[in-house]
Amino acid sequence: MASGVGRDWLLLRGLCRENGHWGEFPSLLQSAFPGSSVSCLDLPGAGTCHREASPQRIELITELVRQRAAANGLLERPTTILAMSLGGMVAWEWLQRYPDDIAGVALLNTSFAGLSPFFHRLRWQSYRRFLQILLEKDIYRRELSIIRLTSNRRESDHELAAIWANIQQQRPVTIRNALRQLCAASRYRPAPYRNQAPVLLLSGKGDRIVAEKCSKAIHSRWNIPLLSHPWAGHDLILDDGIWVAKCLQEWTQQLSEIT
Repeated sequence: MASGVGRDWLLLRGLCRENGHWGEFPSLLQSAFPGSSVSCLDLPGAGTCHREASPQRIELITELVRQRAAANGLLERPTTILAMSLGGMVAWEWLQRYPDDIAGVALLNTSFAGLSPFFHRLRWQSYRRFLQILLEKDIYRRELSIIRLTSNRRESDHELAAIWANIQQQRPVTIRNALRQLCAASRYRPAPYRNQAPVLLLSGKGDRIVAEKCSKAIHSRWNIPLLSHPWAGHDLILDDGIWVAKCLQEWTQQLSEIT
């Protein structure tokens, strides 16, 4: 693999989500890359860090996540970051600030201010449902609404909502932290890509939160490879984790052939 891409994986989730929301995907990724390590880190304000106040800037979130990665021994050699949405902004900033930490980056359904208008980064069609989710007091109904907004698969909605409701009960993300994360995402403007490490973009054509045009804008600006799923929603991992894993396998294989 080129410069160790895919040898060690570090997974970052998105807005108000945590390690538990990856589900079975870390095991799937481990099977796709036998012999590699797969680790997950939570963003401030979520998961094991749910008691922390989330910074309102991606730059500060990045510093905290990197410190935690170093403390956990995850930066002893360059890592490959797989990151969704808000996590993708953190991964991008990390790549710009500390390129020696990173072997490669795969970004799932992410977006950047300055490249895409706000109504593409958070599609106007979802505004009403977003507000309803924020105001919903019943945890199960809230998580079910999130699943039905972020995923286009319907066969296990209720079972998954029960699992996610349990996660929220154990490690609750507060409305305040949700808004602080939204603030950080809305104001983040990326530094230019300077080919520090290979980057791959993955998007879902059925994303009802972030328009696919956002991934296309990143692709067009810096000629970064983009692969689009024909029907998956915002939560690519939930809708078709097997497809994501195969894309990552092909990407790392292509990089190894180039070198």
